Amino acid sequence: MFADEIRRAVEAAPRVKLPEVAALLWRAFGDGQVSEAEAATLSNLIEARKAVPIPVRAFRKAVGSRPRTDASMERRRRWAASGRLPPALAARFTLAEAAVLAVVSSEVVKRGDCRLCLDHIAALAGVSRSTVKNALRQARTLGLLTVEERTQTAWRNLSNVVRIVSKEWTAWMRLARRAAPWGGGVKSVTRTNTERLELRGNRPAEPKKKLPERQDRLQGSG
Repeated sequence: MFADEIRRAVEAAPRVKLPEVAALLWRAFGDGQVSEAEAATLSNLIEARKAVPIPVRAFRKAVGSRPRTDASMERRRRWAASGRLPPALAARFTLAEAAVLAVVSSEVVKRGDCRLCLDHIAALAGVSRSTVKNALRQARTLGLLTVEERTQTAWRNLSNVVRIVSKEWTAWMRLARRAAPWGGGVKSVTRTNTERLELRGNRPAEPKKKLPERQDRLQGSG
């Protein structure tokens, strides 16, 4: 009976637990709960389990914490080229980090600060969460922005409040406020009322009134 329990333990235990099962087996054998034949059979079963090779997982090329899909790369390039950062500041960051800071800048222009969570910024910029953290950390180290952490409890935090403090960057954003919103496309053009022009051009000329001859006017006055 005890031998059957050990057999089930051997079959169900993971490889790292097999030494513990083996120790239990020989302890039971020493106490007389397992016969010599049963102990030999169970020992062979344990050794056979140990000899089974560990399955090797397929190697996957590391491409970061977020797959580089075509859509995410397009969003990343579009944000990086949106002109939300002064060129001198954008040159200090990678393409992905510049996209993150462009999202932050757009949010600051709209609302005065950025309160988007890290995952939201990552989704908009087409980058990973770690890239967002690295971009904000480097920008804070350079004195370009501040990050206010809002801790509520030990298990719950509100999203950070990011404020841009760089004078160069804020001056650049004032220009962005006067410009058209990013992604708005071509500015609207005032259309010419061609219909009115056509009607005006096709209108028939009114007949000119003929002035009375000078002789007629003299006779009438006499």
